[in-house]
Amino acid sequence: MRRTLVGLAALSAGVWLLALAPAAVARVRVLRVGTYHGIRGQYRTIQAAVNHAKPGAVILIAPGDYKTRRSHAPKGASNRPAAVLITKRNITLRGMNRNRVVIDGTRRGRRCNAIKRDQNFGPKSKNGRLGLNGVLVWKADNVKVENLTTCNFLSGAGDGGNGIWWNGGDGSGKIHGWGYYGAYITSTSRYYDPKDTGTAAAYGIFSSNWGGGKWYQAYASNFNDSGFYIGACQQECNQTMSHVWAEYNALGYSGSNSGGTLVTKYSQFDNNEDGFDTNSQNGDNPPPQNGLCPHGGTSAITHTHSCWVFEHNYVHDNNNPNIPSAGLAAAGPVGTGMSISGGRYDTVMDNTFARNDAWGTIFVPFPDSGPPCTGGTSGPGGEPACVYDEYGDALLNNTYYDNGGYGNPTNGDFGWAHAETDATSCFSGNRDTKGSLTSTPSYAQTLYASCNGTDVPPDPTSGTFLAEVGCDSTLYAPLVGKLPCPPGSSYPRRTHVVMKPLPKHLKSMPHPCRGIPRNPWCPAHRKK
Repeated sequence: MRRTLVGLAALSAGVWLLALAPAAVARVRVLRVGTYHGIRGQYRTIQAAVNHAKPGAVILIAPGDYKTRRSHAPKGASNRPAAVLITKRNITLRGMNRNRVVIDGTRRGRRCNAIKRDQNFGPKSKNGRLGLNGVLVWKADNVKVENLTTCNFLSGAGDGGNGIWWNGGDGSGKIHGWGYYGAYITSTSRYYDPKDTGTAAAYGIFSSNWGGGKWYQAYASNFNDSGFYIGACQQECNQTMSHVWAEYNALGYSGSNSGGTLVTKYSQFDNNEDGFDTNSQNGDNPPPQNGLCPHGGTSAITHTHSCWVFEHNYVHDNNNPNIPSAGLAAAGPVGTGMSISGGRYDTVMDNTFARNDAWGTIFVPFPDSGPPCTGGTSGPGGEPACVYDEYGDALLNNTYYDNGGYGNPTNGDFGWAHAETDATSCFSGNRDTKGSLTSTPSYAQTLYASCNGTDVPPDPTSGTFLAEVGCDSTLYAPLVGKLPCPPGSSYPRRTHVVMKPLPKHLKSMPHPCRGIPRNPWCPAHRKK
């Protein structure tokens, strides 16, 4: 329930008393880092302000290049070092300018540079350097990160390589974090060493083992896994991405085992290898990915039991093989706008898919290794394989044009295949504005127009489509190895990695003083 602000009375510079209805009284302290408009804050480093903050505090950060010379790790999780570690709930970390407040993974030199000797590869360990995270929110509820940029946080022998990470206990299989807000935030990297790919930046803006939150006006680029990631929250994610932009990543977005209420809207995914990917897998447990509303509920958006919704997005030109890539993310099929791999009960509606040269949208099974095989189907005799089938998904009222430019068999607007007899997916109202809609199977919108729960066997025409997806992805399937390419098929492969600069003038928070108690940087009536 939203409380009502009914009064303000000054206590001291940067510390104010907020009178809250009905009778609650809270002290909100404003901590300032750096120098803004010639006025010096109380702290030189962001971590020093975080260490002195109490729950409810606001930390304002002046424009500057905040280099990383020391790291901090959660208690009992030393393999997750970070430049800025937040373990206290209800903290707001806000920069005064999105493009000029930079939390920088480099130790020295020019801001976010690509020189190897200037990088910070994290603390030493017996297995090598651990890598480093940018901002790590560790099991701390309702933390806001706003109006700033992170760059050059690299992977290593530990769990590093993430720009901004809300971490509710990765690897635990349980949710231990609730509520967050990330707005006007940017995460990128300019560093990549083709001789040491294990030190690349992995994820930009990341949520794991978390329930509840929103990203708004966020941008991520140049990551070897994904620009955005939401995982390990199964049917309790309750998160929204709105007006986000991902480009020049292996995957613009990746979401393993993330479902329930999860909405992506009014966002753009372009120039990635694979624009948007959600999947089930034996990793970031518990699987599978399931878009059904929790507790048998109904979505106010779809008016069905599917609460995982991808709507009003622009997914285009995801044909880029020359991005950093590693692990399973490297198997994202180049030229694909959106992949739902082993996903269930997801709704894709009212989007535009354009100029993706393999497919605009694909729905496919995901083959993973096992045992265990939780939520999937293991091989005969308990063999070490686990197939997560796709079913119950809906593709509705989307606009397509100029997809399938590679010209391989089945390349086109969308494709669908599943491995077992399962609840049908459905396809209705989709159109190609520059020609006839191209799909596999070609009769998908005729024969499978309704998601009525009817079990259907695998479509007999899907073999070529699955072979093409396997060829494009370069996936190594359990028990099979690298999937072969059909004769005559051709997809682009990486020749060299290109690390792109940030777009100029990403939109900054219009009034960073808005909602902040009066303090020397935000005196009365100042809006900027």
